[in-house]
Amino acid sequence: MMRRLHWLARPGSIRRLWVVFIAVLTATVIADLVIHRHAYFVTDGTFAFYGWYGFATCVGLILIAKLLGVMLKRKDDYYDQR
Repeated sequence: MMRRLHWLARPGSIRRLWVVFIAVLTATVIADLVIHRHAYFVTDGTFAFYGWYGFATCVGLILIAKLLGVMLKRKDDYYDQR
């Protein structure tokens, strides 16, 4: 009996997710050309602000999670030691 992979682990699903991600990012950038925004700060008035800000925030969260993983890591036998 073969086990089926979770839908997120299948190569076809991963490719589809990338296509959807790129389509949403492209739509965000194109919408920035059409929609007039009222910027409150200098940075949120820049072209494609929401696209690059979201990407930078995501990268920042990943880096913080990696740093926390390094700081909080324990040896495999941490609980076996006395």
